[in-house]
Amino acid sequence: MKQKIEIDSFLKFQFVNNPTFSPDGKKAAFVVQQANLKDNNYPGDIYLLDVETKTTSQLTSGGDAKSYVWTPEGTLLFAAKRTKEDKEAKDDTIFYEISPQGGEAKKAFSLPIQAGRIEPVDSDLYVVSATQNNGQPLKDRAYEIIEESPFWFNGRGFTAGLRGRLYLYRRSTGELTAITEPFFDAGGFELQGHQILYRGAEWKNGMKYEFAGVYLYDIDAKTTRCLVEPNQKPGYTMDFWTEGKFMLATNEGECNPGMDYSEFYVYDMETGEGSKLAPYEHSIGSGSVGSDARLGGGRGKKRLGDQWYFITTVNDSAYLRTISMDGQISGNLTPDGSVDSFDVNEAHLLTCGMYGNKLAELYLDGEQVTHFNDWFEKEYEVITPEYHNYTGSDGVEIHGWAMKPYGYEAGKKYPCILHVHGGPRTVFGSVYHHEMQMWANAGFFVIFCNPRGSDGRGNEFGDICGKYGTVDYTNLMEFTDEMLKQYPDIDQSKVGVTGGSYGGFMTNWIIGHTDRFAAACSQRSIANWTVFEHTSDIGYSFTKNHQGAHTRDDMEKLWWHSPLKYANQCKTPTLFIHSDRDYRCWMAEGISMFTALKMHGCESRLVLFHDETHELSRSGKPQNRIRRMEEIVGWMQKYLMA
Repeated sequence: MKQKIEIDSFLKFQFVNNPTFSPDGKKAAFVVQQANLKDNNYPGDIYLLDVETKTTSQLTSGGDAKSYVWTPEGTLLFAAKRTKEDKEAKDDTIFYEISPQGGEAKKAFSLPIQAGRIEPVDSDLYVVSATQNNGQPLKDRAYEIIEESPFWFNGRGFTAGLRGRLYLYRRSTGELTAITEPFFDAGGFELQGHQILYRGAEWKNGMKYEFAGVYLYDIDAKTTRCLVEPNQKPGYTMDFWTEGKFMLATNEGECNPGMDYSEFYVYDMETGEGSKLAPYEHSIGSGSVGSDARLGGGRGKKRLGDQWYFITTVNDSAYLRTISMDGQISGNLTPDGSVDSFDVNEAHLLTCGMYGNKLAELYLDGEQVTHFNDWFEKEYEVITPEYHNYTGSDGVEIHGWAMKPYGYEAGKKYPCILHVHGGPRTVFGSVYHHEMQMWANAGFFVIFCNPRGSDGRGNEFGDICGKYGTVDYTNLMEFTDEMLKQYPDIDQSKVGVTGGSYGGFMTNWIIGHTDRFAAACSQRSIANWTVFEHTSDIGYSFTKNHQGAHTRDDMEKLWWHSPLKYANQCKTPTLFIHSDRDYRCWMAEGISMFTALKMHGCESRLVLFHDETHELSRSGKPQNRIRRMEEIVGWMQKYLMA
């Protein structure tokens, strides 16, 4: 038999991401990262694909080139700090430049800002987004002054005075010019010719805006026009459209921006008048197929000629589709699985995707052209998820999967783990998921599904506003019943449950409403909506949009949907995992549930990871990812394999 997939097998993965074509289309750059256990990080380097020969070569080797941009001349810029002088300039961003023909990367320029995305307007001029710190940092950081809400952001910590800002940088003169004000919070931008379309808004009375406005900056005239006032229209995806018009994925009229999908609208830049270009009930510009075996970023949307390409989740896969300038939406341009990023030009389509049991690779016009991880499926026992669908008691079809344990023998009894995804507006699919593969290789059946509230199936299916713990709970329990019927070799007395974020909320809910599970692991969870509303970096909007209430409007409703209310009914031994820099699901949620279970005599354990965020399971430090998985497996083995 092949080798078992172990907890640390992910250390061998080559994480391929962020492909883009060169200006002449003859090459494409992309990034490859790999976990480094010793340094406890994920170094990355730029690689090149020769489009004609379909061969690849490594361009950088310093491990510090995890993002880049092509210049109009066909060289590549990337931010790095390679010298002692670079590292001493803590608040500066240093850009290096390298030719695709190879050679040593040379320092190109330094910017006295914390730069993020950089895009060329022409050979000399660049648009740069950066983080502007308007706060008054304390030398000893002995205390924090909080005057704004939300007061922190997942992984970043306290955010007093921090704003996104846009700049123009001219290489020939070194001139750096801000085009937005210090306290204006600028978000994503699109560039067309000498015009910049961007989103943003000012905070009012110490509170962040609900919806960003849309603005147009004319580089030649040095003027800014507001096209959509802040707090008027939800949605974040936008782009230039036909002459004098722009597209905004948004909603008009009555809607719940936390539940209803954005649709395609086109607006006139002069009059502000708009109309629906095409109805749509799926995500626009990104996918949501869950996996802990990907890293990095890349493009999720792009206009080419009269077609606008975008990634979207439909059913249980993330596909690439197009919409034309007149509103015609194409079918799926990529197969079932998950396209994570892409680039396209007049001759070729290049995607980075995960399909079947394969880790992410590049595909040129549908043909796999990188093979960094082909060895893995040949050497290791990658279990193929078996697809199931069933119609629940509510008449809704639910999609799910089951994975048999390593060395499965018919007639032998095995323990089982039910895994609940996060979101809830995400999906599980058939793509490689490391921890679930590792559980199956450790001897567990693994079952998982997409209950009501998941992505990919339209507004009605995805709308669980004010319904958390009701229809979704029923779907999960009935799915578990169905899998027990389909797989009689699952030991019904040895079934565990786990999940993170929304899956953590649902795990907390489950243990307070049934004792059918022999063990549970609640990760980065939500326990009390009245606390979450006031401590999470998104709580002020997420609670209203997902629960349909504020604490002062309907305290009883929020408390009814809070797992903490039912913690005294828990009989399931439960492991809680949280991170102290996770400001999305603040550690107070896990601590509350842990304490409540202890007070009521239910066995529990809390593992709190220092200096980790909401992303611990996906991109946390390698050493902590290993320890986290050891804790989960150890807990499940203790109660399900004894």
